[in-house]
Amino acid sequence: MFYRARKKVFQDVPFSSEQRILFVGVGTGADLAFIPHEVNVTAIDYSSEMLQKAKDKYKNPSITFHQMDAQQLTFDSFSFDVVVASLILSVVPDAEQALKEMTRVVKPKGTILIFDKFETKKKAAALPKKIFRLFVKLLGTDIGLSFEHMLEASRDQLILKENSSVMLKGMYRKIILQKVDE
Repeated sequence: MFYRARKKVFQDVPFSSEQRILFVGVGTGADLAFIPHEVNVTAIDYSSEMLQKAKDKYKNPSITFHQMDAQQLTFDSFSFDVVVASLILSVVPDAEQALKEMTRVVKPKGTILIFDKFETKKKAAALPKKIFRLFVKLLGTDIGLSFEHMLEASRDQLILKENSSVMLKGMYRKIILQKVDE
């Protein structure tokens, strides 16, 4: 199920060898399979164990791995052409801060590609769903995160290019943002 979703997220996203790509929250590296081998990739994760799994799986010399917090990236501003964030915003303590950091490190006119689970835009959540959300959040993921609310803080810097359902009736979405030209 997730393989097909990831494939859908990366289809029609043109990567070139001239670009610098940042994977925020690379985990075990599942998304790296969809990136051409010649592309310059920097991959970060907070967990040293997850990062080691990605390193063991992908020994491509064009990929560098760093242990780092998505909410406090140590890269210079405007360092990357593309930032990829797969299933990370729903697990970091402060998703808005992580998005701000991604926005900071992406170049003007650069792209932020997000694959994550977000609250659907339909009606307000019923009480049982709210209780379930609190329980699931204790397990380390937020199923009630509102992307639209999160984007508000960065509206002056980011343009929404795509917001499409990938699976589970829109709960998992592909979002493409472009940073404005400064």
